Amino acid sequence: MSLDNRYDFVLLFDVKDGNPNGDPDAGNLPRVDAETGKGLVTDVSLKRKVRNYIGLVKEEQPPYEIYVKEKAILNQQHERAYVAIGAEDLLKADSKKRKGGDKVNEARDWMCKNFYDVRTFGAVMSTGVNCGQVRGPVQLTFARSLDPIFAQEHSITRMAVATEAEAEKQEGDNRTMGRKHTVPYGLYIAHGFVSAPLAGQTGFSEDDLELLWQALENMFEHDRSAARGEMATRGLYVFKHDSKLGKAHAHDLFESISVNKKTDVAVPRAFTDYEVGVNENELPQGVELIRRVG
Repeated sequence: MSLDNRYDFVLLFDVKDGNPNGDPDAGNLPRVDAETGKGLVTDVSLKRKVRNYIGLVKEEQPPYEIYVKEKAILNQQHERAYVAIGAEDLLKADSKKRKGGDKVNEARDWMCKNFYDVRTFGAVMSTGVNCGQVRGPVQLTFARSLDPIFAQEHSITRMAVATEAEAEKQEGDNRTMGRKHTVPYGLYIAHGFVSAPLAGQTGFSEDDLELLWQALENMFEHDRSAARGEMATRGLYVFKHDSKLGKAHAHDLFESISVNKKTDVAVPRAFTDYEVGVNENELPQGVELIRRVG
């Protein structure tokens, strides 16, 4: 069932004693806005967690396969599409002869039908065998912390050794030293958008949308690691428009959700140190607020 409504949403999540999204260009330190000191989590990181959740729940079976995943060979997926649409002969053709034409469109449609993340987030599938490009109906912004974060650095050691030579060293000389970075606490907010017209182009359905909400609610529950600390979805507020194109600007709707640190809190260390306000009384006509979490 195709989408007949536009959606905009606000996602709140927090981290305690963990690194929500390390920056490989900065020694894996938590990402931060250099001017304000506020923490950042990329949209790519959030989409990765959604993909992992969908793959786990649906066991990566069509139509819920995951296109972008660890060690995935993307060109092999493109070849599968050409085989499925009966265009195997093009796989042996010169690469210039594979570009353009109805077969590319058919291959793109097959990729949308079988891969959840392609029809949800879109993809550029022109490497190797050309399956075209897809503009996804679901988009996310970077998440930004409500307050500046402080990245702590911890020294860690490994007592085990990898070789016999290391084992023969004197006690205390064979320890491998390392560094670990954590945020004591941070509450992050991200915005998201679901386009009904684009959903019609990719085949993103009401069932896919419900699965997206479930993923955003539960994705941190299945992404545990020593580096992550404690992460949890604290709020998911969905604005549903009664039309495909919408009845209000997204930024105006987002302003109806306010998150503020309590006046008696100097340094926040828990979600209870914040107050979340929801102004439902001044929503524009034709817009409904759905509280999935919070």
